[in-house]
Amino acid sequence: MSAEIYRDAWGIPHLRADSVRELARAQGLVTARDRAWQLEVERHRARGTSAAVLGVDALPWDRFIRRARLDDTARRCFADLSVKDPETADWVRAYVDGVNEGLADAELPLGAPGRWEPWTPLAVWLATHILFAGFPAKLWRTEAAKHLGEDAVGLFATDGPGTSGSNGWLVSGERTVTGRAVIAGDPHRFIEDPGVYQQIHLSCPEFDVIGLAVPGVPGIAHFGHTGTVAWAITNAMADYQDLYSEKLRRTGAGVEALDPDGSWRRASRHTETIEVAGEEPVEVEVIETARGPVIAGGPEGLDDGTPLALSLRTPPRVTSDLGFSTLLPLLRARRVADVDRAFDQWAEPVNVVQAADTEGGLLHRVAGRVPVRSTANRTRVVPAWEAGHEWTGWHVMPYGELSDGVAVMANQRGPAAPFGVEFAPPHRADRIAALLAEKEKWKAADMPAIHMDTHLASAGPLLDHLAALTDLSPEAAELRATLLAWNRRMDADSSAAALFAAVRGAVVRRLAAHPAFAALTTPPAYPEVLLPWLGLTPRIGYALEHLLRAGQLYGVDRSAEVRAAVEEVALAGPVKTWGESHRLFPWRALPDPAFDGPGLSGDHDCVLCTSAVPGLTDLAARGPAARYVWDLARREDSRWVVPFGASGVPGSPHHRDQLPLWLGGDLVPVVTDFEQLSKESDV
Repeated sequence: MSAEIYRDAWGIPHLRADSVRELARAQGLVTARDRAWQLEVERHRARGTSAAVLGVDALPWDRFIRRARLDDTARRCFADLSVKDPETADWVRAYVDGVNEGLADAELPLGAPGRWEPWTPLAVWLATHILFAGFPAKLWRTEAAKHLGEDAVGLFATDGPGTSGSNGWLVSGERTVTGRAVIAGDPHRFIEDPGVYQQIHLSCPEFDVIGLAVPGVPGIAHFGHTGTVAWAITNAMADYQDLYSEKLRRTGAGVEALDPDGSWRRASRHTETIEVAGEEPVEVEVIETARGPVIAGGPEGLDDGTPLALSLRTPPRVTSDLGFSTLLPLLRARRVADVDRAFDQWAEPVNVVQAADTEGGLLHRVAGRVPVRSTANRTRVVPAWEAGHEWTGWHVMPYGELSDGVAVMANQRGPAAPFGVEFAPPHRADRIAALLAEKEKWKAADMPAIHMDTHLASAGPLLDHLAALTDLSPEAAELRATLLAWNRRMDADSSAAALFAAVRGAVVRRLAAHPAFAALTTPPAYPEVLLPWLGLTPRIGYALEHLLRAGQLYGVDRSAEVRAAVEEVALAGPVKTWGESHRLFPWRALPDPAFDGPGLSGDHDCVLCTSAVPGLTDLAARGPAARYVWDLARREDSRWVVPFGASGVPGSPHHRDQLPLWLGGDLVPVVTDFEQLSKESDV
């Protein structure tokens, strides 16, 4: 046969084929065998048909995807790809053929699987990343500035709810024992079961690559090692999607939108029907102006009567290019120059790329497509009917530099700073850099200790307020003394970490309930999928260190609020350990009552970034969706791990066999020698 499937001890698929096309078909087939239910869920999410399978709870997502015209954008991008890059388009088709072949024999929880179309992988990619850049944060900034003034935009600016990030660091050969570079890190996303990353090995006469694939998408886009060059990405935190406030009106012929020149232009309009399991179908009106699809409101405004319609403008919708022409050149890359050229074609999301090769080549750059437009577009909703908010071109992507042989990216302000608004606090990046400075020479085996570091630098402002408190009750004074002696590590077995989290949560809730912020407690009736970015309590929770350090806070007596929070926690009695409440809470399409989320170390500003929502819950829905260490001296010394396992099939021995390793900071060996693998089948 022209393709073979092998497995290692962890059930990770290793594929070998006679051609690039047959390898793509094998990748699609093995992904369907391992992740059939996941692929079916992703297909529905990308098409806006989830509610037909998962019920009414999925309706808000379907409505958003239909109004955003995501499936239509994927079709456009694939049509453009077929014309401009027919080889890649055919490669994607081969992957889809394999998916459909593998799904034909699949047994799924809720009926037979549907058929994948050639553009479905592009739609899956769009659905995975449509909220990745956090454009709904513009709604928050608009509301905050409206009610609290312009200073509120900067005051609350931090890594907001729903955004995703990563740690990534590149250590050049001058700083390693072997003299060859090491790349390591961990992407932070919502933890899903099955996982959002798939460990895979792709081999054919043209290339031999190991890496982390996105199930439903061919190739290895984010993290890969070809043997002579390796690459990894972090979210650049760039802003490249715009929200426009539209003036719409109905006419006898349909809907019109007011343009900047003062004229009314016909908007496209049609109606779609969303099937809902166990319920009546729901109709949704789909409108698109010259700016983009209308994702909220309409001619009659929002559901609460607010006279507002919002359109969304994104690079793939404007250009019909999703950047898939990067994927095959990445697999064929031999040197960093090849990786660099491949990422010149990248579109979305905008990432910081780090790469190194066996000849000493290094790369640290931003990749993606960011439009040139006014500063106002980047910060908030802008009026579509006013001039000055048009896109006028594309920014040239900048390059970064290494410092003392090291480059660290953890979503902080870096080479992409001119393109972003809200970045992650510098704590993770600073901590990684400080750890790497502790010794002169590193090796790949040292990196897991950095992955698992739990120091919480952002605890400082709250602890400073605690240090200044006097006249506390005996119980509160004892709590204060415990926290001031605490080592600031968010370890699962630490009762002091649990105490800190309890006080932090109480402070957040008290600030969120303060009359100064009352106007922000109930946002306009935006679509449900956008509301996490508008929640006052999460916003305060993630921005707490800024709010506690600011010169003044809208008349809030912060010392009094911290004092009350300390007394509240002291009165509640002893807490247990951080891991008792900080537990893994993964997303699954169907509930799994048998899964008891294990306790976790870490916190959202630790290198071990296991994110809860201070003030709301200690449960962690976000965290390292994978960990990797790429060794350029010997690829066989590279390591990787995912939160659960290679298989998405419940009951499989490889469904969750990597979870204990992930929890403990251990990694799975990377195997590249087919003689050390077990052959499963010819395909």
